[in-house]
Amino acid sequence: MRAFSIWMRLGGVALAMMAMLLPGIGIMSVAMAQDTASATAPAPPSAPLRGQGVILVLGDSLAAGAGLEITEAFPALLEEKIRAEGWGFTVLNGGFSGDTTAGGLQRVNWLLRTKVDVLILELGGNDGLRGISPKETRENLQGIIDRAKKKYPALEVIVAGMQMPPNMGDDYTTAFRKVFPDIAEANKAPLIPFLLEGVGGHPELNQPDRIHPTAEGHKIVANNVWVVLKPLLEKRLAAAQTGAAVR
Repeated sequence: MRAFSIWMRLGGVALAMMAMLLPGIGIMSVAMAQDTASATAPAPPSAPLRGQGVILVLGDSLAAGAGLEITEAFPALLEEKIRAEGWGFTVLNGGFSGDTTAGGLQRVNWLLRTKVDVLILELGGNDGLRGISPKETRENLQGIIDRAKKKYPALEVIVAGMQMPPNMGDDYTTAFRKVFPDIAEANKAPLIPFLLEGVGGHPELNQPDRIHPTAEGHKIVANNVWVVLKPLLEKRLAAAQTGAAVR
């Protein structure tokens, strides 16, 4: 698989990727508590400013824009694309540096205090770096989806696929990579095959840690997401015009 093979170009990638697991790296998302020094849980997102729907990006340091301004991270770039289309969807950044799928499962109910129409599920990378069982990652991702759909039955989910470098071992990397398409298929959800397609393995598009994208890298990540998100939003808008239910 081409997307997977790009990791081969990363010398010593495992050491660099461990930076994703260290506290304090990156920035807090706009969905987190303002007092980051004392907060123990993220604050719920503020009410949407526009009326066509809310898109929540539930993620880790990639969504949080580690090392960059939050306005340079891919969730903010998605909202720019939405504005360019003249649409009124609001993107809420629920990225939290270092988060795992277990962490996402713990905080999703808090984030869902604001009504959400589309959930972009960008978690799992840190699970892989910690060698967490793909079975556990799968269960956590399914748990997040179940909680979100229980709260908002009409909510739609987009699953962002992740991959591990080959030094994690063939058995593990294969099982890990399979988690995301399996979750997408089980929930009839659109899949972003590899969130970092075109960015991972390209030093010029990554910060010195060789893991977190630069501002230019985030533009490519945003495009990877937009390819999947735009048709879904178009479908929602068409359904709204006809009064049909979104499925």
